[in-house]
Amino acid sequence: MDQHNLTILKEFILTGITELPELQAPLFGLFLIVYLFSVVGNLGLILLTKIDSRLQTPMYFFLRHLAFTDLGYSTAVGPKMLVNFVGDQHTISYTWCATQLTFFSLFIISEIFILSAMAYDHYMAICNPLLYTVIMSQRLCQVLVAIPYLYSVFLSLLTIIKIFISSFCGHNVIRHFYCDSLPLITLLCSDTREIKLIILSFSVFNLLSSLLIVLMSYILILVAIIRMNSPEGRNKAFSTCGSHLMVIVVFYGTLFFMYVQPKSSNSSDTGKVASLFYTLVIPMLNPMIYSFRNKEVKNALEKIWKNFTIKLIKPLALLQELRSSIKDYSMKLMDLKRNHLKEKRALLLE
Repeated sequence: MDQHNLTILKEFILTGITELPELQAPLFGLFLIVYLFSVVGNLGLILLTKIDSRLQTPMYFFLRHLAFTDLGYSTAVGPKMLVNFVGDQHTISYTWCATQLTFFSLFIISEIFILSAMAYDHYMAICNPLLYTVIMSQRLCQVLVAIPYLYSVFLSLLTIIKIFISSFCGHNVIRHFYCDSLPLITLLCSDTREIKLIILSFSVFNLLSSLLIVLMSYILILVAIIRMNSPEGRNKAFSTCGSHLMVIVVFYGTLFFMYVQPKSSNSSDTGKVASLFYTLVIPMLNPMIYSFRNKEVKNALEKIWKNFTIKLIKPLALLQELRSSIKDYSMKLMDLKRNHLKEKRALLLE
């Protein structure tokens, strides 16, 4: 391998979403709002499902971890992208690039299988309601979450190690707004067939296996709903699955759009838009979907808001009462002074 191929890179240059200077400030404002909504929404869901006693069920246990993964991969990408909007140099260090890709891969892979676990949970709740609490024990829920996390750690580290122990050429421009595996592979000088095969194989396995679990769960749920005689039971089943189905359609729809779109001159820009959607927009939408469509979450939010307003109003009421007391005391003091002056005048006249 020649000297050019042995270039040791210390940093990469991210081309970002667009190179047009006039769009940098508007896009920064837009995505800052999107990211802040994502952080507040997902942190709110995590705290809400942790502290509210009515939300201590398997469904909300999985929802809490879904919010955690949403927060994780959006934070792995969002802050650096926002900094590059306002910075002159769109660079990212070699170490931070590897770190960003590791955490992004870890959380995005975990989310795929947590969505599958949520589908299985809905299947058990609707198709086996009598055995639901027995089967979906706390231990099983923890296992269904732990396995995706451990698997995603293994897979993300395998991919990152394979990429970063390879030889990079002198070219260090990543045509993306974050460090993604496929743009990084194009910068390698060494043979990339093994890395591409690993990424392709595991990507197909992850998508198809998780989607198979989701489809099988919802086919069995649909059969169970059709067999129900009670309209109330059907409505309850649809309301239980509605939010999750919306999240599934948006998430998998975006991923499949990214991977099956035809290659063209505009495919890079289209890929960036799709990546923006699932790295920042979806983490913002998920808390909204579960908050607006879920009565228990809405009730929990209303309860917390009511308690907050009561705690806020009480000090304000005490402050108002104190101000009234001070005002009354001041008026009494003024009356005493007036009476004292009147008495002095009366004594002088005598």
